[in-house]
Amino acid sequence: MSATVWAMRAAAIEGARNLLGDCAGMHAGQSLLVVREDPALGYYDAGLTESVLAAAFEIGLRASVRDVSFEPDATEPPPELLQPMLEADRTLFLARIGDQLRFNANLAAVRPVVCYALDEAMLASAFGAAPYSAFVELKARINEALAHAGAIRVTCPLGTDFSGPGVSFPAEGGEVSVARFPMSVFAPAPAAGFSGRVAQAGFLVGTGSRYYQPYGCALRDVLTIDFDGNRITGFSGNGADVDAAKAHYDFVATRFGIERDHVHSWHAGIHPGCDFAEPAGKSLERWSGAAFGNPRLLHFHTCGAYAPGEICWNVVDPTILVDGVAIWEDGRLHPDRIAGSAEILERFPQVRAAFAHPAQRIGLNADGRLDASPQVNR
Repeated sequence: MSATVWAMRAAAIEGARNLLGDCAGMHAGQSLLVVREDPALGYYDAGLTESVLAAAFEIGLRASVRDVSFEPDATEPPPELLQPMLEADRTLFLARIGDQLRFNANLAAVRPVVCYALDEAMLASAFGAAPYSAFVELKARINEALAHAGAIRVTCPLGTDFSGPGVSFPAEGGEVSVARFPMSVFAPAPAAGFSGRVAQAGFLVGTGSRYYQPYGCALRDVLTIDFDGNRITGFSGNGADVDAAKAHYDFVATRFGIERDHVHSWHAGIHPGCDFAEPAGKSLERWSGAAFGNPRLLHFHTCGAYAPGEICWNVVDPTILVDGVAIWEDGRLHPDRIAGSAEILERFPQVRAAFAHPAQRIGLNADGRLDASPQVNR
C-alpha cells in the first residue's frame, strides 16, 4: 500500500470515528451491526467498510457485518435482518436499502444510521471529517430561519423562480427515521404555499426511494416546470423535452399507482465538504444518492403524495432569499447571514474552513450543466 493510500485510509478512519462517535454516539463496549451491499454493484466502495471496521476497533466496539441484497422496490427491512438489527446498539447501513427506508417510521426501533459518503475519499474529506454535531446545529438554525420568515424566494441562473411564505414544517412525519451521516440538508420544506417555476437541464431522476428503469429522463435543453402548491401545472420548453417529461411522469406514476403531478417538498444542501467528482451521467443512481448535500444543489420531491416521492427536480446554484437576505447566493451557503450560526463557525474551526473553501464539484459536465449521458440515451 503506497504512502498516498495509507494517508487516505488514515483520514477515512478519522471520518468513520466522526460517524460512529459524533453521529451515532457510540462508545467502547457497544455493538455495531454494519449492513452492507455488494461493492461489485458499484454504489458503495469496498474500502468504506474496511475504514468503518478499523474505526470501530479503535473505539472498542463489537462490530459485525451482514450482507444484504439490493432490492429495487424495498419498503421494509429484510425479515432475516430485523432481529440482528434490534439486538445491536446501532445499525449502520452501507447499503441503499437504508436510504430507501429513511422515511419508514418502523425502522426507528433499530436506531439506524445511513451513510451518504460512498467511498473512502468522501469519508476522508471535509464531508466526513467536519464535526457532525456542528451541522446538526446549523440545520436547526436554518429550519428556524425558514419557519419564521415572512417571504422566501428561490431563483437560479437557468430561470428557476418560485416563492412563498415562511415554511410550515409539519409537527411530525416530515423528517426521516434514520440518522444521516453526514448531515447534508435542512428539513424538507412542504411545497404547499409555494408557487412558480423550476428550470431543469440534463435530466429528471429518481429520489432513491425505489429504483426503476429508466431511472432518469434525459433532457435536450432547459425544461421549465410550473407548479402551484402541491400540483404541477405545466411543462414548457423544447417540445421533445416536454413530451419526454410527460411520458416519464406517466410511466412512474402508473408503475407505482401514485399521484402523477404531486409536488411534495424541497430542500437544499448545507454541507460545503460534499464533493462529487464524477459526471452525474456516469451513474445517475450514485449521483442522486450523494451529491445533493452540496449547497450548489437544491432538489424537489415530486410524483407521489409522500416523501420523497419518486421523481426529483434538481436546481443548480440556487439563490435563496429569506426576507430579502441571500442565505444561499449563487449556490453558496452563507451561515453568517443566519441568526445564531456565526457562533457555530467560531466553535468549529474545521467547519469554518470548509465554508471558506467549499467543494465545487457536483457532477457537472465541462459546459457547467448536468447531463444524463452516457447512462441515458437521448
